[in-house]
Amino acid sequence: MTWAPVRTTAAQIAAVAVALALLVLAAPARAAFTAGAPGLGDPFLPLAGNGGYDVGHYGLTLSYAPDTHVLDGRAVITATAQQDLSRFDLDLRGFDLPSVTVNGQPAAFARDGQELIVTPQKGIARGATFTVDISYRGRPTVVTDPDGSIEGWVPTDDGAFVVGEPQGSPAWYPVNDNPRDKATYDIAVTVPDGLTVMANGVLVSRAASAGRTTWAWRERDPMAPYLATATLGRFDLTTTTLAGGLPSYVAVDPQLAKGQVLSKLPDIIDFYSSIYGPYPFDAVGAIVDDAKVVGYSLETQTKPVFPYVPDEATLAHELAHQWYGDSVTLTAWPDIWLHEGFATWSEWIWSEHEGNKSAAQSFKQLYSTPAQDTAFWNPPPGAPGSAAAMFDGTVYDRGGMTLEALREKVGDAVFFRIMRAWAQDNRFGTVTTAQFVALAQRLSGQDLRQFFDVWLYQPGKPTSW
Repeated sequence: MTWAPVRTTAAQIAAVAVALALLVLAAPARAAFTAGAPGLGDPFLPLAGNGGYDVGHYGLTLSYAPDTHVLDGRAVITATAQQDLSRFDLDLRGFDLPSVTVNGQPAAFARDGQELIVTPQKGIARGATFTVDISYRGRPTVVTDPDGSIEGWVPTDDGAFVVGEPQGSPAWYPVNDNPRDKATYDIAVTVPDGLTVMANGVLVSRAASAGRTTWAWRERDPMAPYLATATLGRFDLTTTTLAGGLPSYVAVDPQLAKGQVLSKLPDIIDFYSSIYGPYPFDAVGAIVDDAKVVGYSLETQTKPVFPYVPDEATLAHELAHQWYGDSVTLTAWPDIWLHEGFATWSEWIWSEHEGNKSAAQSFKQLYSTPAQDTAFWNPPPGAPGSAAAMFDGTVYDRGGMTLEALREKVGDAVFFRIMRAWAQDNRFGTVTTAQFVALAQRLSGQDLRQFFDVWLYQPGKPTSW
């Protein structure tokens, strides 16, 4: 085959140029790189957490001197951009910052309250994975919540009691401090010899050198930021293996009683596993520290932290959170009853299982509280109203009563199916009350909207449901 030459006129060339220009004008412009939001808009803590990215992993390397209370830290954060990012925020309270890098390159940064505003040398494309490396040094902040409780890195006589619900984590590491952004963790802390560091997950190593010991822990399952701990001090540490090969780490401050109640831990885990489904994590345990100034226990993931030797009900409560609160976590803080109401009811069903007061008896005892006692009945647990009321007694008691009332309404078989499905279907996820209502309706075949409205959202004593 032979090709003949093609002659192109000037008019044809001009026409092609015009057509190409029109195509360029018609093509959608590439989205501009923009700043990630400085908060995620939670109704109670609107600036907690940040927009524009999702954290996959925190690598925390810390060194703490209890005599000076100075913490030296390095946080290596791996995240994925959810938009074309020109800059992004992390949450961090206090500290001097010698350096911040993004993908190995020095980054500009500024401070605005607890917002650490990071501007990389070039924008990060949506979908790209990036690494933030932050060195920091200083005395960690003790955070006071709207309800007057304290949290964060709380100094003790021999170390620190480290708790984060709901906003204490930025007191000791840079973080996207919102429960919606779960991540895995490596936490290594160097302390003077003789001190023990208890953090989340499995103990990877313990290495001593020049009068100091580094404890390295790894949490391989997704964890909400407020559930991280690095509690340290003098502890008697007992490491055992439970049924199925689950490692257990129980640390008790030697200044306290031996805490024989902690021997109940394996039985409680076994019982909850039988009704809620398999234990969700790869380690379990408890940390009992002499920290009475804190005044409350917290369900830090895999190892609840107690400021004194707990009673059996408190131990059962915090262990129940490993399913409801830690594995299955609220999306927004007004739904806190999904944690505390569930853990309170779990106390009752453990007591019932042990042949003591039944859940129904606990319900009836609380329900006998007169309607005139409005402080007991209000605020309704599904609508605490403010961050100051987030841990009000009604969230616990009336929240637990909601579940027992549901049990009596739908029957044991359906109720326990609901509880198990809730834990297993939402493993490592975040949830809302609306999702729980939908699940209960689907599995019961009943319209439960009025029931949940009365128990969770209407003020005053429920009288009919």
